[in-house]
Amino acid sequence: MTTPIPVADGHTATPSSAIGRDAEMEFAATILRFLDYDPNEEQTDLIAGFARFCVSCRSNELLLLNGYAGTGKTSLTGALVKTLTHFGMKSVLLAPTGRAAKVFSEYAGHPAYTIHRKIYRQHSYSPEDMGGFNIADNKHTDTIFIIDEASMIANTVGDGGGAAFGTGRLLDDLIHYVYSGTGCRLIMLGDSAQLPPVGLDESPALSESALAAYGLRVMAFTLRHVARQRQNSGILENATLLRHAIEAYSLHETASLQPPVLHTSGYDDICNVSSEFLIDNLSSSYGRLGVRGTTLITRSNKRAAGFNLGIRNSIMCYEDELVSGDLLMVAKNNYLWSENYQGLDFIANGEMARVVRTRGMEEQMYGLRFMRLELELPDLDVEIEAKAVLDALYSDAAALTRQQSEQVYVGVMSQLQGDKRTRYRALKKDPYYNALQVKYGYAVTCHKAQGGQWEDVYIDMGGIPPEALTDIQFYRWLYTAITRARTRVFLINSPLPSR
Repeated sequence: MTTPIPVADGHTATPSSAIGRDAEMEFAATILRFLDYDPNEEQTDLIAGFARFCVSCRSNELLLLNGYAGTGKTSLTGALVKTLTHFGMKSVLLAPTGRAAKVFSEYAGHPAYTIHRKIYRQHSYSPEDMGGFNIADNKHTDTIFIIDEASMIANTVGDGGGAAFGTGRLLDDLIHYVYSGTGCRLIMLGDSAQLPPVGLDESPALSESALAAYGLRVMAFTLRHVARQRQNSGILENATLLRHAIEAYSLHETASLQPPVLHTSGYDDICNVSSEFLIDNLSSSYGRLGVRGTTLITRSNKRAAGFNLGIRNSIMCYEDELVSGDLLMVAKNNYLWSENYQGLDFIANGEMARVVRTRGMEEQMYGLRFMRLELELPDLDVEIEAKAVLDALYSDAAALTRQQSEQVYVGVMSQLQGDKRTRYRALKKDPYYNALQVKYGYAVTCHKAQGGQWEDVYIDMGGIPPEALTDIQFYRWLYTAITRARTRVFLINSPLPSR
């Protein structure tokens, strides 16, 4: 249920006095100076919109930018952030995941943080919630919050795993947090052709009507036209082809889709590759770019598990279960192992980690195996120590199964003493119950890759049933996967026609 925003009546945001008269024109001209190309008509309209919004004194406004791949959203946003800094106007950059925040920070040239770490604060313990998170007080004033990768923001209560965040509805909480601050407003950036949050057909944070329902005046812009300097890219050509089909389907939902015909001929940045040559190609990518510059995207946790084992065995030649340098992905939010690290409130599901060192022998407890690890979290620029459960490494499920989690819970609780409150407090600190759940991170699902970018991206196209090729969600999946690549895309065993 949408909650009206808590804006202060009558407040007007005050832009920096340095802007002076003709503020909008001067602001827009400064954005242009920070761009390294001449904008097209669509981009020029957006620049004027940025200027109107940032100079405006209306406290209940929100600017929504839907920018498709290659249309200049990244460079325009970077110029906007530099312009805000130039005029001494305050801004905060946020994204749904640590990886997305890292990418946002790199292209904007400004620090960026995860939404959760900015808008939530852990509240006092109670046995019912195991130490959840409240919406923090927004102490910022006259600040523009810019949210990237907004297509990933859900507004449905999660599955109940781990501590609860605020109301459980991230979009509601974000809107409440920002507009409860004096003179604070939001700019939402996203790409509606990408996958929406799991279980949804549409991304609520990119819906003009959903945002207006909060009582906000929404200024909406869409960038559709590919920037001229990006047009000789096969990655962009195919992303645009898929996006046009997605847009057409959205306008005529009864229309049928055909399997997309991909354009690979004549491009050196996208190609088909059979599984016969996959190891050679992956080995080349790892040799040039390392594991952090390369990823493989697939459609299921089961296929990701198979690829991960194959990569470790055939390319990395790793014999031990975990070794220094291994790439891992956190499979479930964790609130214990971040406690001793300033600014790290929790370790998020989907966070990437690199094994720095394995410490001690594996331990078997409650039917599962555990190991103490030193881990680098590259997207957060921090190293931590944690006990990890090894059984999740091979699981076809997203994390430990419900049965495995239950057996640890029952085993730990059976050994704790005292009343219910005392036992729950001890459970919250137990290293086995709170062991970090990790999976190998060389191959991931598309939802887990969303928000990230790699130089070389391998896309697993095998095992897709023919009927799925004509589903709109397949189009979104493939568009999202292709646009994760900065340099090259390899389509593995593609069943699609190409030319």
